[in-house]
Amino acid sequence: MFCDQCGTQLQTGQPSCTRCGKAVLVPVAYRRNRVQEHVRLVGILWMAYSALVLLGGVALMIVAHTVFGEIGLRSGPPPEVSHWLRPLLTFIGFLVMVKAVAGFAAGWGLLQREPWARAGALVVGFISLFNVPLGTALGIYTLWVLLPTQSDDEYQALAKAA
Repeated sequence: MFCDQCGTQLQTGQPSCTRCGKAVLVPVAYRRNRVQEHVRLVGILWMAYSALVLLGGVALMIVAHTVFGEIGLRSGPPPEVSHWLRPLLTFIGFLVMVKAVAGFAAGWGLLQREPWARAGALVVGFISLFNVPLGTALGIYTLWVLLPTQSDDEYQALAKAA
């Protein structure tokens, strides 16, 4: 190891340079933690998955308003079915789109290292466990990365550093 000011060779454990007196900065071993390694990937996956969920919600709303709407009354199901099925499908489509927006927010927050994003991603991760197979896989991965208590400390340190 050499002094970065004058170039004199230094001995291991030497606190300062013997020639110029500059304090020796000892390199600290940099160790990546699980959250730091995976939080970016979790954020990107939440953004991509939420785009798919949003497409599904929009498709459900379109089906609700075309097949069970005014156009569908002429050639579609009987009016008794359309009167209750259209609002039900519209409501479900709305909930799916709200879940997609929450997933987008969680993914964006994780990518930006926002302090609230860990909690948001955990909530959306729990909810997505019921969406087999992609939602379940992403939910399990999110919980594996962000749920342990040590992960909270690691994520808060990342959020403060950003």
